[in-house]
Amino acid sequence: MTTAHDKIDAEVKNNDVVLFMKGTAQFPMCGFSGQVVQILDYLGVPFKGINVLDADDIRQGIKDYSNWPTIPQLYVKGEFIGGCDITREMFQSGELAELMKTNGITVRETTG
Repeated sequence: MTTAHDKIDAEVKNNDVVLFMKGTAQFPMCGFSGQVVQILDYLGVPFKGINVLDADDIRQGIKDYSNWPTIPQLYVKGEFIGGCDITREMFQSGELAELMKTNGITVRETTG
């Protein structure tokens, strides 16, 4: 039987960018998840969104997996980046776009 940890580990390792969130990219169910989706969309970064509200074991499992108490949680190339606040701060400083580029993930060029 596959455990929640195994499922999470497989998603994180098999996808370049994964967002564990409440709701879906099309219909975020919380403002924090929605903010991270908007940031990734603005950067033009494709990602796999996983709705933690679909499965209790994943909702709790992701918190245990990362040792981080809140959702959303962003992973890039298997590395836990952070939640909404950290992702937003990295985006505003340009660090998030650089992280993506460093990991071979194409980012939309923006002006301004």
